Amino acid sequence: MRIQIQKRRKGQTPSAADLRLRMERMLAAAGEPDAELSITFIGDGEMATLNGQYRGKNHTTDVLAFPQREGEFSEVAPSMLGDVVISVDTAARQAGEAGHGVEREIEILLAHGVAHLLGYDHEKGPAQARAMKRMEKKLLAAI
Repeated sequence: MRIQIQKRRKGQTPSAADLRLRMERMLAAAGEPDAELSITFIGDGEMATLNGQYRGKNHTTDVLAFPQREGEFSEVAPSMLGDVVISVDTAARQAGEAGHGVEREIEILLAHGVAHLLGYDHEKGPAQARAMKRMEKKLLAAI
């Protein structure tokens, strides 16, 4: 298992060692103990740019997931699950609104992003949204 972590935005994020441990547990719970992924922490400005570029939505969001097991070249690196990008700014705001810490919010966003990488999509209807929520709970329970 290889987990790459990049912090391009300062803010309260778990240490790289803590993140790797949490992600190893999540991936094992998902049945993907050998999967590889990257996690990148950015700010709202960069997130708004990515959201506009890849989703056509010109505003920031909390998390984006870029699956590598979809599309024309998905068989090239079958162990590569994909990339999860988190806005530290949005995570901090949402943590305050939810009444928990930023690290907890980041865990929630990581579970959401990993669920997307696994093929779940809450925007494809209520049944998919429920299945995705179950997977997120399973991932969070593992950590």
